[in-house]
Amino acid sequence: MPNNIPAGTSPPPDGGLTAWLQVLAGHLIVFNTWGYIISFGIFQPYYEQQLSLDPSAVSWIGSVQICLILLVGAFSGRLFDAGYFRPMLVVGALLQLVGIFTASAATRYWQLFLAQGLCQGLGCGVIFAPMVANTSTYFARRRTLAISACACGGATGGIVFPLIARNLLHGIGFGWTMRIMGFVVLAVYGIVLACVRTRLAPRKAGAFIDTTAFQEATYVLFAISMFITLWATYFVYFYARAYAVNFLKGSQDDSFNMLIVINAIGIPGRMVPAYLGDRYFGAVNVFLPTIFAMAVCVFAWVGVKTIRDEYIWIIFLGYFGAGIQGLFPATLAGLTKDLSKSGTRIGMIFSLVSIAALTGPPLAGKLIDVGDGSYLGAQLWGGTCLVVGGLILVAAKFCSRKEAA
Repeated sequence: MPNNIPAGTSPPPDGGLTAWLQVLAGHLIVFNTWGYIISFGIFQPYYEQQLSLDPSAVSWIGSVQICLILLVGAFSGRLFDAGYFRPMLVVGALLQLVGIFTASAATRYWQLFLAQGLCQGLGCGVIFAPMVANTSTYFARRRTLAISACACGGATGGIVFPLIARNLLHGIGFGWTMRIMGFVVLAVYGIVLACVRTRLAPRKAGAFIDTTAFQEATYVLFAISMFITLWATYFVYFYARAYAVNFLKGSQDDSFNMLIVINAIGIPGRMVPAYLGDRYFGAVNVFLPTIFAMAVCVFAWVGVKTIRDEYIWIIFLGYFGAGIQGLFPATLAGLTKDLSKSGTRIGMIFSLVSIAALTGPPLAGKLIDVGDGSYLGAQLWGGTCLVVGGLILVAAKFCSRKEAA
């Protein structure tokens, strides 16, 4: 899947201070968005105990956040192409901050859902797809490495925010813990605004949906592949720690430690495949074995019977799952021939994948319920989805070769 540059557009610099500052800004944006959202799990037991809420009701807050950060991409991506990246950064940051500080004073479920689910999810969604698009305009040969370095922000944020919550929640209370996290988010956005620069001239004309993309077999097959692949990936991330606590009778400390391990191993999990993709094999040629390795990992989950087994398994999950999350946007960015449409086309697939993020975990949960608490059906479903997603990506690769011929 080649990196194409449209006629009349100067080639991406592939380096230099301004280009790498966009990577720094992208990393910090993902730190504030995905890193913060990943940390939601640390609050779930608190909400259940303090507000006497059902676990499934609480989980909808996190699911809606993940859905919106991707769903809004179809609109925010097009606005990026039109030249509104900086205004969107301001709007998105304000929405997220309003959500955080409002949630700090919430005492009822509907208040948390509106503040933490809808408001923060919308704020993150306004920013995320444009960040990927902006970074992709600065890099061609090093694009996979650059976007994966941005994606590592989810891992660093997924370590920092849970540590803040764990150390402060029982000492100064929920309200001030949330406010301190909000001040961290505010400071990080200040650095982001100082760094971001767009490279291409705005494309004012054009629809929010690029219908010509649906005439490209490679793009369509890639979209289907990512829907099925991430359908399973989000389920595994949602339920891995719940499996340790509910099925293996681990402690909440075990659950927290596994969250840190997943995010810590996610840094090399994103960067090593990215380096191999840029330096030796190409992004899609690394992406394919990563997906199939993740499938093996999910099938192997069936044999995890002790907490010790789970800790070992979590390392492989964190590595290959992070590889998928880093290579997905990097490979997607390489499918866009006209860089002036990068935001639109990236956002379109993000919006499609948002449905997988919203429905995958509940569907797996239903399979667990049908199995009377057994994870076997959900595990087999997840592994099968990854195999099917990988095979469809193989088909997309062959279509790409034919289109390039």
